Amino acid sequence: MIPDRRTFIGSAAAALLFATKGHTMEEIDPAQVYAIIGQMQSSPGKRDELIAYLSEGSADMPGNLSYVIWRDKADENSIWITEVWKDEASHKASLGLPQVQEAIRKARPIIAGFGARAEVERAGGKH
Repeated sequence: MIPDRRTFIGSAAAALLFATKGHTMEEIDPAQVYAIIGQMQSSPGKRDELIAYLSEGSADMPGNLSYVIWRDKADENSIWITEVWKDEASHKASLGLPQVQEAIRKARPIIAGFGARAEVERAGGKH
């Protein structure tokens, strides 16, 4: 059976993402993938500084497939973070990494609060 265009493109994009993060498709069990979406608020005027600290701390985290920080368009002090991990254990292990601990130490004084947080799973099939 020949895959439809969307399935082919989606699979190719996923393969590229995983390959660029040091993983092959064979190493990833879709049933084990762990994903989080969370909101964080900075102290007034400190959003870019918070983004910088979190960006520094998120480099080279084993098992991380994607870590993206988004600026909230409606709130100048708010960000959203999307994270995708090989599995939940990889996420938990990342919290002990020296660069993550340093980012937390730097960011803590300018974090004003946390908003919504959700652990999510992909819906549907291969697209």
